[in-house]
Amino acid sequence: MTTAVTPEAPPERKPKPRERVLEAAARLFIREGVNAVGVDRLAQEAQVSKRSIYQHFDGKDAIVAEMLTSYGPRVVAGYFAAEDDERPPRERALHVYDALHAAAEASDFYGCPFVNVATELRDREHPASEVARRFKGELTAYFERQAANAGVAAPHVLAVQLTLLFDGAAASAAMCGGTPLAARLAAEELWDAAAARAATARSTGR
Repeated sequence: MTTAVTPEAPPERKPKPRERVLEAAARLFIREGVNAVGVDRLAQEAQVSKRSIYQHFDGKDAIVAEMLTSYGPRVVAGYFAAEDDERPPRERALHVYDALHAAAEASDFYGCPFVNVATELRDREHPASEVARRFKGELTAYFERQAANAGVAAPHVLAVQLTLLFDGAAASAAMCGGTPLAARLAAEELWDAAAARAATARSTGR
């Protein structure tokens, strides 16, 4: 009689030093700020040596930029509607503000990480500032695609307005707490005004 042997589950992969540094950077830089966290603190949080950090990164500036590059897609994905979402463009755009509402209710919400990092650095040429601009550009491009699909007036202008509204609402939620429901109402008004202008232009042939 043979005894069945239950195969052991494969051991969980331990994150490599580079991954641990980036995860620690995301936690600390977003929660406490870039300038408040030095390489010593990063090494301690990531449980790696400073020597190991400098083997993987040219310096702290490179860590900040790489952190945003790796962390950014997770942030963006939380705000964009899925590609197979069948809601109309207006609702897909407003989904961003619904997601912001949900995020702002969490105790660990610190605002938009891209705006926070770029504002703190105060250097438009810093590698991390360039990464931040790229991800903010993705938000504007998302809004513009929805506006263009809906045929509203001046889709790029509306997209920029919605991005500015998002940034202001995120900053307010981070500073004051609460949920930015007023931002969604303002986004609705901006969208509907642009749609009305487009309808008027079509009806008058202008």
